[in-house]
Amino acid sequence: MSLDRRSHIALFLLVIALPLLLAATTARAAAADFPLYPVIADNVRFWEKIYGVYSHRQAVIHDAEDLSKVYEVVPLVDPEEPGARLRNAALQKAACEKYRGMLARLAQQQPATREEQRIAAMFPGKEGRRAMAAAAQNVRSQTGLKERFYQGVITSRLYLAEIRKIFRDYGLPEELAHLPHVESSFNVKAYSRVGAAGLWQFTRETGKQYMTIDSSVDLRLDPIAATHAAAQYLKKSHQALDNWPLALTSYNYGLAGMMRAVAEEGNYEGVFSRYRKGYFKFAARNFYAEFLAARNVATEHEKALRFDRPMPAPHRYQALKGSISLRELARHFSLSTETLAELNPALRPPVLRGEKRVPGGYVLRLPAAAGRGQSVAATPAPVPAPAASAVKDKVKATLTHIVQRGDTAHGIARRHRISLQSLIEANKLDSRATIRLGQSLLIPGRNEPSDSKKAGGDKRMTSRATRQGPETRAGRDA
Repeated sequence: MSLDRRSHIALFLLVIALPLLLAATTARAAAADFPLYPVIADNVRFWEKIYGVYSHRQAVIHDAEDLSKVYEVVPLVDPEEPGARLRNAALQKAACEKYRGMLARLAQQQPATREEQRIAAMFPGKEGRRAMAAAAQNVRSQTGLKERFYQGVITSRLYLAEIRKIFRDYGLPEELAHLPHVESSFNVKAYSRVGAAGLWQFTRETGKQYMTIDSSVDLRLDPIAATHAAAQYLKKSHQALDNWPLALTSYNYGLAGMMRAVAEEGNYEGVFSRYRKGYFKFAARNFYAEFLAARNVATEHEKALRFDRPMPAPHRYQALKGSISLRELARHFSLSTETLAELNPALRPPVLRGEKRVPGGYVLRLPAAAGRGQSVAATPAPVPAPAASAVKDKVKATLTHIVQRGDTAHGIARRHRISLQSLIEANKLDSRATIRLGQSLLIPGRNEPSDSKKAGGDKRMTSRATRQGPETRAGRDA
């Protein structure tokens, strides 16, 4: 065989093998970052079934400490039927009380029915009765999430590419992009019963440390701004804990709490197995297992839905140089105010009702074609059209800078050919222009006046503080 032929064959084999080698390298990196500890294997399998097998018309009655013990799967009323919530709550309560009573009896006497024999068989050995007495206090019901999870995967396609890029920019694993499946099922308007909001379910207290939250704008509801905040929190947590399972658990339980838990138990496996103090209950203990399960189920759905195929960017972004009414924006971009409101869930009711203006610095989400010669929707009512130059004067393309090691505010301003004062005002920096590693800075337009008296005072997407919050959401224990 000639040398040229052998070279061509070798090159052909390399082209075939390279994607496989890259995939194997990625898989090894993921396994190193997000290990499947033996102590959580049953929990991960349980949540994979909750996300991928059990319907919202099913309730899984199980042991809260040992998720391998499933006592029964109870049929529920269709959630769409009138009064379904109360009826389903009653069905789940009755099922839980049934097994609490049965376990309490079996702790004192031999099984008398075939069903009692089935349950008793889950607790073999000399300690079986003692274990059943303890298990009687740990009966829990979990509704299936298959339909909600699948819809969340479909919705996630609108944001995954941007979220993954943000995590790359912060030097974080892209797999963290699957975390909103656990938090909100990718519902950008999600609110919890304790006031956590948005895709990443930040509480108001913690969210204010990273984002603008006021009567005009709540950036917890902006999926991209909230992703920057989540990336900052997770980066800080990982730097403190040096372990992704612990850092992810801190997203639910809080960084300070996790540091105390690690100080007592030493590592993730010890914390999972033995730590039970404070609010470290079912939700916090299962949070990392839920993440692994959500990642696994979502990845399978993404393969079936061909997420690997490139798709056009569904949105584009423009930052406002000055405040402007929602109706003026709708008129300028040939969109309805309803469309703008749907695309910009961070805008609060006073802005939507026209009582307040969209503030300067807000980054507007638009359909990819809006303002590019294509009318996306008709304006619902005739309004005086503002001069095109007046609106354009208030709208500019978004440009951000992620602070890298060695960066200074003065150097960033000089690199982007803007004044230091305009950078300070656009990002609400302190008088010393203090910046932090990983911070996302909004870069004002280069054509802005450099004179500090002329520069606007509110030209930013978010007012991210450098302090890290104690938690991103309250516990979700049932």
